[in-house]
Amino acid sequence: MKIIDLSKTIRYNPGDPRFMKVRIKHKAHNKAKWLLRAFGLPFKLFPEGWTGWADDTIQKMGVHSTTHIDAPWHYSPICEGKPAKTIDQIPLEWCYGPGIVIDMSHKKDFDGISASEIQSFLNSNDLTIKEGNIVLIKTGRDQYMGSKKFFTHGTGMTAEATNFLIDQGVKVMGIDQWGWDLPLPYLIRKAKETKNRNLFWEAHLVGRDREYLHMEQLTNLSSLPLSGFKVAVFPLKIEGASAAPARVVAFVED
Repeated sequence: MKIIDLSKTIRYNPGDPRFMKVRIKHKAHNKAKWLLRAFGLPFKLFPEGWTGWADDTIQKMGVHSTTHIDAPWHYSPICEGKPAKTIDQIPLEWCYGPGIVIDMSHKKDFDGISASEIQSFLNSNDLTIKEGNIVLIKTGRDQYMGSKKFFTHGTGMTAEATNFLIDQGVKVMGIDQWGWDLPLPYLIRKAKETKNRNLFWEAHLVGRDREYLHMEQLTNLSSLPLSGFKVAVFPLKIEGASAAPARVVAFVED
């Protein structure tokens, strides 16, 4: 069995927008000796030849800054007429299951993915989505990770495509670009140009009426077959959070 990492590396990327920049402070091994001294361990009792432990501090990292999974609480405080689940309330059973890759890498930037395109891809590849499947949308835009284009360019899911996956019994879905919808700057610009208040965040806002979760900023989907693998996406258990970073991996049988 092969284990394939679908998560981006958590690190500082100068090309990221300011609001999603990650900052990590790495502390060298020899810095810890002063902390141990403060705890009361004399230098003469340090293990011989040991300089101390390494340590690291995440100084800044939003829950949406890297590969993560959004909870229903992110989309709205109410979902299906009741309080929306926060990330720590997500059933873990939803976070592991058979995966399916939908290849939409041919889609042009700013051209939304429709339900009919997903159905056509399934038909062409003799694939069937079943209840409990975790569906991964491959756009190829993970090539932009770490650059300014990652935030500003890409395709994106429409509301009808999102509803289509939910109709098939899918609770968890994901995409290998910055966001689930069309790029945020593009949506804002088009909403202002058209005066259409129903344009912005249409796919996310499906989550006001239907309970589902999606992953964003996946990578390496090109290493997967279209089906026949399992996906694990276990988020950090952050109380009351709208999302959480996750180490998303696929298990592919040889």
